[in-house]
Amino acid sequence: MVRLCASLLMCVLASLNSVHAAPASHPHWSVGFHEMSFLDPLDQQPMRAIAFYPSSDKEHTSTLEGYTVEAGEDARVAIGRFPMLMLSHGNTGTPLALHDLATSLARTGFVVVAVIHPGDNSRDHSRLGTLSNLYGRPIQISQAITATLGDSMLAPFVNAHQVGVIGYSAGGETALILCGATPDLDRLRRYCRERPDDRDACNTQGELIADRDDLQPVADPRVHALLLMAPLSLKFGRHTLADVHVPVLLYSGDGDKLVAFDKNAAALARKLPIAPDFKLLAGAGHFVFMAPCTEEQLAAMPALCTDADGVDRKDIHRTMTSEASRFFFHALGNSGRVGMQTADQ
Repeated sequence: MVRLCASLLMCVLASLNSVHAAPASHPHWSVGFHEMSFLDPLDQQPMRAIAFYPSSDKEHTSTLEGYTVEAGEDARVAIGRFPMLMLSHGNTGTPLALHDLATSLARTGFVVVAVIHPGDNSRDHSRLGTLSNLYGRPIQISQAITATLGDSMLAPFVNAHQVGVIGYSAGGETALILCGATPDLDRLRRYCRERPDDRDACNTQGELIADRDDLQPVADPRVHALLLMAPLSLKFGRHTLADVHVPVLLYSGDGDKLVAFDKNAAALARKLPIAPDFKLLAGAGHFVFMAPCTEEQLAAMPALCTDADGVDRKDIHRTMTSEASRFFFHALGNSGRVGMQTADQ
């Protein structure tokens, strides 16, 4: 009888384990999204983020600010404790332009928090070209980490010790500052004297508007890995990158006409103290990292949706998502434990 009870107990425990210890890649996970609002640390005004996470609900498709996103609002969160990835978009952009990356990573076992940077997004350009934007963006990402860890819906399911950052374009600069990089504004001035026609980096002729003299670069020790896509990184020299000691997965296209490849991604790959895993995409331009466009988006935004001949955006995204998932699982901890801890630990 004792032997029988012990056998039954083992079966029950095994069953509980299969429910509460979800594997890092789960074939039945769908994706949920959760809107968050918290205070911008720069001016204490509300700012927003959208968290995408693994869900045990049925598949659902939603429309978010004109984007068709494979996620359901406030769907049931899958059981587990998942690594958290913060997503920082480019200047005057939106993180929803990378919705497929966010939802694909959520499906494989990450909570991806897409931050909308106040003053530098698709609807609000008021901080563009300012010191408050350069130094404020990383502080906003840190605040978003704190807000997620305090969110009543998400906090029980995220692992505070497994945090990474995804940075696209200017978001790459933001991500590097979070890991200890220090912008050198003289490098921007020299670059703009050399290439004054760069309307993206030199829209203020190499002189950032000094609207906040109380701000400085602030690193966040909670960040342990970076995925950078076409990063704006020309403000960093070898010595100002010396404190960046986290693993980096770096993507860039050598056909980038917006963020000069030679002065940004290629130079960054040489100067980081720990050599990044550098993926160079032949012929690809700056916007290849945005989600593949619908027919309607192609008609409305051809410059953002059209790639060079021979560049397959859908294939690039399939490969990049798979590589990013493996990279973050490896970089953020023991792959046997990531995403497998129970929700009550």
